[in-house]
Amino acid sequence: MKQKKVFVVWLTGVSGAGKSTLANLLKQQLDARGLRTYLLDGDTLRNGLNQDLGFSDADRRENIRRTAEVARLMMDAGFIVIAALISPFRDARSRARARFAPGTFIEVFVDVALEVAEARDPKGLYVLARQGAIPQFTGIGSAYENPLSPEVHVRTAETSPSECIATIMQKLPLDTDVGAP
Repeated sequence: MKQKKVFVVWLTGVSGAGKSTLANLLKQQLDARGLRTYLLDGDTLRNGLNQDLGFSDADRRENIRRTAEVARLMMDAGFIVIAALISPFRDARSRARARFAPGTFIEVFVDVALEVAEARDPKGLYVLARQGAIPQFTGIGSAYENPLSPEVHVRTAETSPSECIATIMQKLPLDTDVGAP
C-alpha cells in the first residue's frame, strides 16, 4: 500500500545511551512493515556532511540544524526519518522541531545514568574524556540538557531494547492501513 504519513523520530541522549542500537532496531521494524525509512546517525553525519564541524557549542548547534534540514528534505521525499544524535541542547532541539509540521517530530529521550553510559563506553570516549583528551565531551566537559517533555522517554538501563522499541512504536503516527502485512 502507498505510504501516507511521514515523520521524523529524533533520538537524543548521551553517548552510550543506546541511540544507535534503538535507531537500527526501529528502522528494521518499520522496514518490515514496508515503510520507506532513512537513518541519519550522528557518527555517520560527523564523518561526512558535518566533518567540518568541531564540538564547540556553536558547532553542536549547527550539527543539529543541518541534521534537521536533511531530515526535512528526506521527509519531503517521502521517507520516515530516524535521526540518532546526542543533540545536547534543548534550544537547538526546539529549533529542529520548529522545522516540522505539528505531530511530525517525535522526540525520543534515550535516557541512561551517566555512570551506566560510562560503563558501556562502546567507543572508549568516556575514558579519553576523563583523561582530558576530549575536553568538551558531552556529560563530562559539556552539558547534556535532558528533554523536558519528549513524546517518548525510554530508560535503557532498566528496559530491554525490544521493550524500548515497542514503547516508541506505540507513539508513532502510523496510519493503520500503511504497510500492513
